[in-house]
Amino acid sequence: MKILVPQAAGEIMEQLNTHGFEAYVVGGCVRDSLLMRTPEDWDITTSANPEQVKAIFPRTVDTGIQHGTVTVLADKVGYEVTTYRIDGEYEDGRHPKSVEFTRNLTEDLRRRDFTINAMAYSDRDGLVDIFDGQKDLQQGIIRCVGNAQDRFTEDALRILRAIRFSAQLGFDIEEETKKAITVIAPNMLKVSRERIQVELTKLLVSNHPEKIVEVYESKIAPYICESFNQALKTFSGVERLKLLPANKHMRWAGLLRHQLPEVSVSILRELKLDNDTINQVKTLVSLWNEEIPAKKPDIRKVMSKLTPELFSDLLLFQTIFSEKSYLDTLKMVEEYAKEIIRDGDCIHRKDMAVTGKELIEAGRKPGPKIGNVLDTLFEEVIKNPEHNQKDYLMNLAEKL
Repeated sequence: MKILVPQAAGEIMEQLNTHGFEAYVVGGCVRDSLLMRTPEDWDITTSANPEQVKAIFPRTVDTGIQHGTVTVLADKVGYEVTTYRIDGEYEDGRHPKSVEFTRNLTEDLRRRDFTINAMAYSDRDGLVDIFDGQKDLQQGIIRCVGNAQDRFTEDALRILRAIRFSAQLGFDIEEETKKAITVIAPNMLKVSRERIQVELTKLLVSNHPEKIVEVYESKIAPYICESFNQALKTFSGVERLKLLPANKHMRWAGLLRHQLPEVSVSILRELKLDNDTINQVKTLVSLWNEEIPAKKPDIRKVMSKLTPELFSDLLLFQTIFSEKSYLDTLKMVEEYAKEIIRDGDCIHRKDMAVTGKELIEAGRKPGPKIGNVLDTLFEEVIKNPEHNQKDYLMNLAEKL
């Protein structure tokens, strides 16, 4: 099978060949091409060492020189070119203590995590598939290269990567690989929370977020975060996750919706999620199970607490997870919300016709009471948007 390699990547390999070196695209780009997917990156592996690569190409960046990686710049795109290597001993369960460059492609492919990621390709030699990765692709299987326990012992993050790939591709994890995950699970303690979070998020926003339950079933969750483990233990409605848009705050909120808001925040902070996502998840977890009455003042009140985007997310979230008895009311809420937006009703204090500065200019003494007055005026505008007029609100403020 011929893989359509980008012209620039092909020219890089051709240049390396011209100078007497082997060169192949390798890993995920080969896997995705065989699956008829568009690769995100095109990584190149070569028998040339980093200094030889730099001598051939005029524009390079030392992105990982200690591990043999040089980025070659071509057509305003960077292509990582990495020397064939053999990894030394993994002392910390994540990174090799040393790497040894080799001229043997097989040795380089042997160190990789899964068979589907251990294939290489060049137009000159075609597909190099020593570990039957193409067969595993066809059968929909995630299998470690060589001994699964060895691969996971070398790098515990591979445990989560196995489950993440199975979710992204809709594949099953091969039996020996699955057994090894459970055996090596305690090594997850050696992996940083940031790297764990990245894999979990990729899993959740994949086409098969329901595979998050395998993180619990494989017994690795307690080594990630005990409160996260408890959340997975009590989690239900897994099939509904895939009905949510594939963005991280919606999928994380779907997973944690039965937790107390402060518990969901604690879990996400421990996993090093960004603050925007944490706040969005907290809001959805707090509000999704509270029915919104189909009355415009009540709807405006909820809208006033959220961005327009998050309010839309909340309605969608409720549509997916709420009881059927609420769905008719929810449809009315959606229609009324559209009318509120169309009519330009004031739903945020910054859009009120009167400001604190204007109250002071009218003779009101500066201080905390102005905030109370503005709160009262805003409540009035939420109930009666037609009262959002300066004269009306100034007259009302005089009575407060």
